[in-house]
Amino acid sequence: MQRLPVPLLLVAVLLAALAGFVDAVAFSSFAGFFASFMSGNTTRLGVAVASGLQAEMRTAAALLLGFVSGVMGGAIAARAAGMRAREAVMLLVTTLLALAALCVGFGPRQLGLVLLAAAMGAENAVFSGNGEVRVGLTYMTGTLVRFGQRLADALMGVGGRLGWWRDLLFWGGFVFGTVGGAGAFQLIGDLAIWIAALLAGLLTLLVARMPADA
Repeated sequence: MQRLPVPLLLVAVLLAALAGFVDAVAFSSFAGFFASFMSGNTTRLGVAVASGLQAEMRTAAALLLGFVSGVMGGAIAARAAGMRAREAVMLLVTTLLALAALCVGFGPRQLGLVLLAAAMGAENAVFSGNGEVRVGLTYMTGTLVRFGQRLADALMGVGGRLGWWRDLLFWGGFVFGTVGGAGAFQLIGDLAIWIAALLAGLLTLLVARMPADA
C-alpha cells in the first residue's frame, strides 16, 4: 500500500471493509464463489476444468470477466471524471451493487453475482493515478506480504519501527467487513446486498466531501 494521508487511509480501510462485506455475502449466497477474491475464483476455474464441472467453470469464468470489466469501467470513470475521479468511481460501485441486489432479488440471480464482482473490480480505481492502482482495495495477499516484510524489517532494525501498522489496519478492515457481511447474511439473507449498496452510497458521500487533490 502506498503511503496515504490519515484521512485517505481511513477511507481506504472503510473501502476494504466494504469489499470484505460483499465478498462474505457472495461466498455465503453463491456456494463458495467470491466477489472480490479472484485468486479463489481462478482456483475454482482450474479445478472445474480438470474435473469437467461445466456449471462451475462457467460461473468462475463469468466472475473473472465481470471483475476485469469492473476494473475497466472504474478506470474509464476515473479518467473521464478528472479531479472528481473518486466519487465518480464510488458512484459506479454503488450503482453496480444496487443492480446486483435487484438481480439477486428478482432475477437473473447469476447476473447479480457477476455485478458484485464488477463492483469490486471498479472499487480498485478509487485510489488510482496515471493508469496505476495506488491501493488495491479488494485483495489481501499483497497486504499480508507487505505486513510480514515490514514487520521483519522492524524486528531487524531496518527502516521504520512501525512501518507495518498501516497494512495490519487495512487487513483488519477487510476482516471486519467479512464478519459483518457473514452476520448480515445470516440475519437477512440476500437482502444484505442492499446494505452493501447503502454503505457504498454513504462512502460516496464521504469521498465527495474530501478535497479533490487530497
